[in-house]
Amino acid sequence: MSTTTISVDAILFDMDGTLIDSTPGVLQAWKTFSADYNLGDSTAIAHATHGRRLYDTLKEYCGINDEDRLLEEIDRFEDAVIEGGPAALVGAIELVSKVSRIPASHPSSSSKWTIVTSASNKYAPRALERSGVPLPSLGLITSNDVTQGKPHPAPYLAGASRCEVDPKKCLVIEDAISGLKAGRAAGSLTLAVCTSTARSVIAESDAKPHLSHQRIRENVAMDYIVNEIGTMCCHW
Repeated sequence: MSTTTISVDAILFDMDGTLIDSTPGVLQAWKTFSADYNLGDSTAIAHATHGRRLYDTLKEYCGINDEDRLLEEIDRFEDAVIEGGPAALVGAIELVSKVSRIPASHPSSSSKWTIVTSASNKYAPRALERSGVPLPSLGLITSNDVTQGKPHPAPYLAGASRCEVDPKKCLVIEDAISGLKAGRAAGSLTLAVCTSTARSVIAESDAKPHLSHQRIRENVAMDYIVNEIGTMCCHW
């Protein structure tokens, strides 16, 4: 099997669907909220909203405009997801652990990576800890850190800033089309992981990933796609 080397100064990981699988909890939470708010097909809503902030999707689908109530409902939704038992995806703990162990004396120190998630600052640490995925030393970028969520570039621009690296020298690793679009809009390289979305759907989307690890023509953003994060490794 051929391999491709991607040289960057920082890695910006998505969380749900990239490092951890919270699908059972998310589906149950949307089933509950669909019943509470008479929304209809909860599975379709779960897929349509994947990768976006609950702050935005609960406003849009549930029509919640009162700020205090919205925050309470976000907490209720995320508690339901935690109860569903998020778990690390195959290879995620190993990859993140290796990135975390980059020697501090090396130019690519342990601070040159973070996790950029659409989840809240309450849910994200709990989900990662429950899944056994190491937390970045610089902390997380969560929905609370930005005023606009994915597919807007703000989350990944914040992640690059946290790492003190030019966004164009970062690799964004994502499973959601909204997240891939956010990474591209930030000017970063993007790598799609086909966990929550089929390869064919990602390839045909306006996220514009390039199939089979091949580089796009010179002077055009280079993107990559893999079946699962466990196929990746890092070197320094």
